[in-house]
Amino acid sequence: MSDFPSRSQDFFNADGISGLTHRAFTTSMGFDSDDMARPLIGICNTFSELNHCNSHLRTISEAVKRGVWQAGGFPLEFPTISLGEIHLSPTSMLCRNLAAMDTEEMIRGNPIDGVVLLTNCDKTTPAALMGAASADLPAIMVSGGPMLSGHYRGEILGACTDCRRYTVEYQAGTISAETYREVEANLVRSAGHCMVMGTASTMNSLMEALGMALPGNGAIPAADSRRIRLAQAAGRQIVQLVAREIRPSQILTAEAFDNAITLLNAVGGSTNAIVHLPAIAGRAGVDLPLSRFDEISRRSPLIANMRPSGEYQMEDLFYAGGIPAVLKQLLPLLHGDALTVTGRTLAENVADAEASNSDVIRSLDDPLAGEGGLSILRGNLAPDGAVIKHAAASPALCQHRGPALVFKDIHDLKARVDDPALEVTPDHVLVLQNGGPIGGPGMPEIGNLPIPQKLLKQGVRDMVRISDARMSGTSYGTIVLHVAPEAAIGGPLALVRDGDEIELNVAERRLQLHVSEAELAERRAAWSAPPPAYQRGYGQLYLRSVNQAPLGCDFDFLRGRDPAGAVWQPKF
Repeated sequence: MSDFPSRSQDFFNADGISGLTHRAFTTSMGFDSDDMARPLIGICNTFSELNHCNSHLRTISEAVKRGVWQAGGFPLEFPTISLGEIHLSPTSMLCRNLAAMDTEEMIRGNPIDGVVLLTNCDKTTPAALMGAASADLPAIMVSGGPMLSGHYRGEILGACTDCRRYTVEYQAGTISAETYREVEANLVRSAGHCMVMGTASTMNSLMEALGMALPGNGAIPAADSRRIRLAQAAGRQIVQLVAREIRPSQILTAEAFDNAITLLNAVGGSTNAIVHLPAIAGRAGVDLPLSRFDEISRRSPLIANMRPSGEYQMEDLFYAGGIPAVLKQLLPLLHGDALTVTGRTLAENVADAEASNSDVIRSLDDPLAGEGGLSILRGNLAPDGAVIKHAAASPALCQHRGPALVFKDIHDLKARVDDPALEVTPDHVLVLQNGGPIGGPGMPEIGNLPIPQKLLKQGVRDMVRISDARMSGTSYGTIVLHVAPEAAIGGPLALVRDGDEIELNVAERRLQLHVSEAELAERRAAWSAPPPAYQRGYGQLYLRSVNQAPLGCDFDFLRGRDPAGAVWQPKF
């Protein structure tokens, strides 16, 4: 037996003044000795009114509490940092590791026996699981679910894929300001995260494949009562996980990450998962190189017809059977014997799942594409790798060679990209430098460089774009991301100049800068690093400690597990 089930009892039954104060202060909240005799379950809530996606998590929390009480547990809720994509600047990714630290230390420092992690928006899900994986107490993920689909004049709208599409058309002059405002008014209809297969949908779906969430976590809409029932069931199940001493370390195995990558490719998921999954794996002690993503992509057909790569949205996916139905189709490619938080295997979890709409969820015999939607590129421009979501790219541009047009940072991009005098053609390759973990700072979602306005007015809607930044999972286009090493630390991307020929060949997984090694050596000798973005505080800690994208941009001192033991108590 481990010491997990006794953490709360050791705390409440401590001798002397320690036990007295623990019990007295707890009874002041209206609880009694019978409550304190139960397993203490922490409910980690990332609720925030500055984060629309998570603004309804108080309701989810109450449902979890009911489930915990029903199963004989004692639930106590606590908050952690909430990272929202819309309000937080300069990027929520800058604070993901801070949120993971917050989660880990609250789990480790409080006398809980298990924890339910309430998350939703993009970074809250990986951050919470990173912290829980390091603390390694019994844990279960519960997301708030996707928002309902938007509707406008008979068209289904998706945030924020259609935010970008309509903005492009507005900038090109093809729609009026009035139409643009009408789209805005009809886009976001309910609580929940973005309803396309963006990063939030991707990460909350991957929790099912990793085995860290109950079936249904990925796709049940936020506004559907079944989301409340899922949360209540998770409350009951965490008590069982504590009783059976099932920890994240038993679930987050190499096989579980293979399952997650298979699902990622099958649903055309977000490129951001290729940053978050290595970070989670690093906490779990699992080696997850970029090459593994490409290996699994090549054997994993794209079977979920989801925007922005396909036609449908999360609400449609739920009605068609949800993530369990997708996993059921994928079982021949999965480690079906992997343990999950249900206490059963992944295969057992989805045994009764059915796909009710074959246009939304295809079979392995009739996929949308023969391989997954993501590719890992390498070459002298990205010796440590780069990422492209080729499922959302223009096929004609997936093999392209053209001259570079270089922007040294986001400020340079904003200042020049729409200049009518900008010398640019559709054949150019737009290059953004200094958008990575250090250069961004925080690797912001600026990799989907805008098409220059002069080309938009000519009808151009896609170009090859390359950066060391990320992009939103709701974005689309022929966009190469996460180039490593990044420009700010002297990676080859920093050496690119206007007019250099760049070759992209997705089929051959190649990203090549056609400049001689001798010329690159001269440029490297003349290169100097940009000044640091921060001189103090968390920002300085971030710049000093962050790893590059292939390692998930986690802090170097946070990788690995340090399982929480008994809560330290002073002796009097």
